[in-house]
Amino acid sequence: MDKIVVASGNKHKLREIAEIFKGYEIVSMQDAGFSQDIEENGETFEENALIKARAVCGALSLPALADDSGLCVAALGGAPGVHSARYCGRHGDDGANNALLLKNLEGVPEKGRGAYFESCVALVFPDGREVTASGRTYGRILFAPEGENGFGYDPLFYSDELEKCFGMACAEEKNAVSHRAKALSALAAKLKEGRA
Repeated sequence: MDKIVVASGNKHKLREIAEIFKGYEIVSMQDAGFSQDIEENGETFEENALIKARAVCGALSLPALADDSGLCVAALGGAPGVHSARYCGRHGDDGANNALLLKNLEGVPEKGRGAYFESCVALVFPDGREVTASGRTYGRILFAPEGENGFGYDPLFYSDELEKCFGMACAEEKNAVSHRAKALSALAAKLKEGRA
């Protein structure tokens, strides 16, 4: 296996994957010739990652890597979870998603605002093998946004490891502790150990 197709066109994500999967040619699904919409209707991050990886692998007959991730807040029973990107009802409206999160946490004290970002990555091979791994980064939800960096819920997420809000962290700081980096590193370790 020397080429992996990533079920994403996100340049930041592709760069992060290429840094961890050194020695492999990492290409986006668009560059590999896949342009279909994939319906992510799984109930877990792992299910959604597998749905995407299976679709791309099946269409291109190449190993395909996909991830699904989101924010899980304890006080909200794990929400927004797999619905993180469309929490407000529209896909990718960061401002509305953050506003709804803050509204739903009104009255919850700091010690009750624990949360984590979770990422699950899935690598599917044309011969039917499937490998998954996950990673989490823990913290809490702030009472108001901080900083201009990152995207999604980053301005509201205070990272325990960084001891600062993701919105105040540079890309290198965030990537060093990110849920996706942890999941990708765990997946790379499984491949190196021959568990795939």
